[in-house]
Parts: sequence; C-alpha cells; structure tokens
Amino acid sequence: MTNSGKISANWLKDQALIQLFDALEKDGGQARVVGGAVRNALMGHTDSDIDVATTSTPDETLALLQAADIKAIPTGIDHGTVTAIIAGKAFEITSLRKDVETDGRHAVVAFGTSFEDDAKRRDFTINAIYADREGNLYDYVGGLADIETETLRFIGDAGTRIEEDYLRILRFFRFFAYYGKHRPDAQGLKACARLKDGLAGLSAERIWNEMRKLFGAPDPSRALLWMRQVGVLTQLLPESEKWGIDAIPPLMEAEQAHGIAADPMVRLMSIIPPRVDTVNDIAKRWKLSNAERDRLRVWASLPQQLPKDDSALRRLAYRHSKMAVLDGLHVQTGLRRDEELANAAKTLGAWIMPDMPIKGADLMERGFEKGPLLGAKLKELEAAWVESDFSLKRDELLAKI
Repeated sequence: MTNSGKISANWLKDQALIQLFDALEKDGGQARVVGGAVRNALMGHTDSDIDVATTSTPDETLALLQAADIKAIPTGIDHGTVTAIIAGKAFEITSLRKDVETDGRHAVVAFGTSFEDDAKRRDFTINAIYADREGNLYDYVGGLADIETETLRFIGDAGTRIEEDYLRILRFFRFFAYYGKHRPDAQGLKACARLKDGLAGLSAERIWNEMRKLFGAPDPSRALLWMRQVGVLTQLLPESEKWGIDAIPPLMEAEQAHGIAADPMVRLMSIIPPRVDTVNDIAKRWKLSNAERDRLRVWASLPQQLPKDDSALRRLAYRHSKMAVLDGLHVQTGLRRDEELANAAKTLGAWIMPDMPIKGADLMERGFEKGPLLGAKLKELEAAWVESDFSLKRDELLAKI
C-alpha cells in the first residue's frame, strides 16, 4: 500500500521536527514519523513522544545529524536507534528493520529500506502507521481500519509476535486499556493465554513498568478482567486471585466524583490484601523502588476500617504518614462506596502536618541530660500533643515537665 490519506497534527509544524526531516532526507533518504504520535493524533489522544523511522543506516543517521549540527546520541545503535536532541526536544530515530532472529526477549535485526517490512515486525496494527513530513499516511497492516473501530490487533500471527518478545502479552492488555473498545481481539487473547508462561523469562523491571502503565490507564478494569480470564493476572499477581479486582470500578467512580487523580499504586492496593507480608512479596518479585515498597508497607499496616473522624485521621497520619492514610481512604472509599470517607480524604489532604512544638534541647535547658530519660519524656509530651489534636502550645507542653 502507498498513500493512505492525510493527517493534521500540531507536531507536523514543529520547527524542530522540520529541521530533523531536512537533515535525514538531505541525501535522498526517507524519514517518516511512526508509532504513538501518529496513533494518538488519529485517535484524538494526547500527543506522545515523536519517533521517526528512516531508510538510513544507524551510521548514516549519525553522520547526517552531525552534518546538520544536531546533537546525536547512539542510544541503541546496535538495534538501529539514535536519539536526536533539537531545541531541548528528544527524537528517537530508528533505521528500518527486519527481524533475523529472536529469543522472546531480544531480537537480531537487519537494516533495510522497506517501510512495509519494518511495519510487519512491529507489535500492533495501530502502532505501525507512518506519516511523512506532509502528513501523508502509509498503512501496510490495516492499522487505520483498526483505529476506526478501536480494535487492538497483533500484526500478522499473534503467537509469532509474542514469541519475538513475551512482553507483548502485557503490552496487549495495556494498549487495550488505553485504546481498545468492546472486547480484545480473540486471536490475541488465545495467544496470550497459550504463551503466558513465557512471561517468566522477563525481567521484573520490564513487568512492573508495563503494569504501572496499565494501572495508570483512564480505565484499566476491562483489561484487568481479561488478564484474569486468560490467567495472565494470576500468574503475575497471584495475591489478586482471591482478593479480586472488583474494587477497580468503584474506585474509578470515586476518583471521578471527587476529583481524585488516578494513581497506579492506589489501584494496585485496591486489588491485593492489605498485609505487610503480601506487599513485601510483591515488592521483591517486581523489584519495586524503595519508595514504592515503603508506601505499600505503611498502607498495609493501617487499620482495615479507617475512621471517618477528622481528628482520628490526623493522628493516624502523624503516626504513620499522611500519604499512607490518604491511600487507605481512597482505597476504602471505593471498597465501601462511602462518601464520608471521600470527604474525610479531602479534609486530610488540605491539612498541613505541624511540627512538634518542643525539641530535646528544650528539655536539656530544663535539666535533662541526653539519654533514655530525655527520650522517654519527649515521647510522653509528643503523645499528649498528638492526643490534643495538636492543639497544645509550647508553653503548655513545657508546663507538663
């Protein structure tokens, strides 16, 4: 297929992109935008990073960029990828490729000049539409028709695409959450179910990166449901099997009703048991960051039925963390469909946590020496201050010594 219509997108007028086209096409080469930027423009979604496919080899791309005084970084040159920096903007440029050999994680590629061959090695039809500098579209795999019907479909044989990189199983559900409608493609679902054991060979970092993006989708509920149906979710997150994913829809309702920003971590919390040993297992398996792991731990240590009283919630926030209590309130708002909890979260969110009015130095000025006695007295005064709902002033606390 040659020309498949035209696209109108703001990025086509971007002077940085125009400069990049000028550089890449100077000696008769061809360059086209491909992937997310084209897909999102056609579907009315927010712009994504601009990726460019070119007929130049990686070495030729570097030479063309350097000749045009464009900063070039060989970010993945063995696989054909060079990053260009123009006016502070990064453009990922990849030479047209054809897979020679794959092992389910990495591919050996050959560089070529055929956009059609390059399209056929990509994952989904909606990600393989090209646009030249004039906005002319090139579709070799039926991506435009799938965008029209909001269908997520593997290019060619679904099983073959997955065996090239098993991460595509997770990408299938993640992209369905963002761009799919109705039900997922049947052949894709069958292939994901049949080949899900291949996920075991992926790195934890790649798995969590995809799952984080999926949890952050405007509506991940349908994708999670289909993941559970074909056994993928249970394989990755067995803790969710008995706990269930039914909390996601009411959590989303609460987010929309009360202006709560979608948070992948909160959505993860809503489908796993709130137990410290459970979250430790998940954090280890998915290699979560220390901050993510600690956030889950503190949330899991909270009472499963949080109070609605503002004063009690402030005390919990001080003793644990404000974020953890807000996490708990958001999760329980969905689980319990409780408007009062949502309102309590708003109140707590606006609360600025105060600092303890007195320090150890204040006690030392009054005769205490460094040691256990000073620490115990300070904790005693802090407890009194917290129980007063942080109302006791410095002089009132000192009077209790």
